[in-house]
Amino acid sequence: MPSLFDPIQLGAIHAPNRILMAPLTRGRATRDAVPTAIMAEYYTQRASAGLIITEATGISREGLGWPFAPGLWTDAQVEHWKPVVDSVHAAGGHIVVQLWHMGRQVHSSVTGAQPVSSSATRTNGQAHTFDGKKDFEVARPLELAEIPRLLADYEQATRNAIRAGFDGVQIHAANGYLLDQFLRDNANFRDDIYGGSIENRTRLLREVTERVVSVAGADRTSVRLSPNGDSQGVDDSNPRALFTAAARALDEIGVAFLELREPGVDGTYGRTDVPKLSPVIREVFSKPLVVNSDYTTLEQAQAVLDAGVADAVAFGRTFLANPDLPERLRTGAPLNPSDPKTWFSQGAEGYTDYPALETVAA
Repeated sequence: MPSLFDPIQLGAIHAPNRILMAPLTRGRATRDAVPTAIMAEYYTQRASAGLIITEATGISREGLGWPFAPGLWTDAQVEHWKPVVDSVHAAGGHIVVQLWHMGRQVHSSVTGAQPVSSSATRTNGQAHTFDGKKDFEVARPLELAEIPRLLADYEQATRNAIRAGFDGVQIHAANGYLLDQFLRDNANFRDDIYGGSIENRTRLLREVTERVVSVAGADRTSVRLSPNGDSQGVDDSNPRALFTAAARALDEIGVAFLELREPGVDGTYGRTDVPKLSPVIREVFSKPLVVNSDYTTLEQAQAVLDAGVADAVAFGRTFLANPDLPERLRTGAPLNPSDPKTWFSQGAEGYTDYPALETVAA
């Protein structure tokens, strides 16, 4: 079985190791979702990852409600992503951008409009806004006539990602956001061609993926799913049937790799009573499979490779706090703990000030 430190081909990307950086919302962009200079420093510090998957990045104002998260729908956003990507490439790294539509997880005080979703539903709890947390609002169902516009938003964001120089894109179809809201039968109550059967509920995911692939190429497109639940109240009555069907469809399209966010029984976030579905998804998805969630040690990550369940592991908060994570895992060096109080603080603290090994040695 391969080691975490062996290279892997992820479509068109030759990753030097199998330690990927998972997407991590950090809130360091501007109010207009424009990337900032400190983001270049942050990602460049972590360029030793086999592949960096950026923080979730909005495809439109409608779809981006997280305060100070970046977007990819304006020229200014593209121009300010360019130095981030260029800096990572100059450091020898590879970076793809995760394309995000939050669906009902936004708040109108941020987006300026009522949230949209598969159906008229509301998430329990509160949304992050520029003015603190506010109760989630009832979403309105996307109309059939709006689907072409949504697909066009994904296409334009993909074109913008290419203009910015990214090595590829990842479609965010997990964690209870818009595409996940279409997938699952406790959020999707539609009676048209996008609701009801599993074939219908996976239709939008297929169409979005095909549209993105038409621009970026299948070898530079990946998808993220969260098959055993999430922390946003989005669930399904038969996740095994749903997500094996979704994975099979993505395999037929030929995407470069599939990333699965799968919290375990001791997971920090998300449901844990649904078994991990990566073993059965492995049976229907022939390209590289990447697993994610709560991996903090070399032994944990290597075990899933040894079992043949996955081909690579995406590290989240562990990579956040350890910019040189591959070297720390390789040498058995101690790991910095992450500080949740600084995750979304807009400053350098807890963002670019985590020490690398050479800094500690000095």
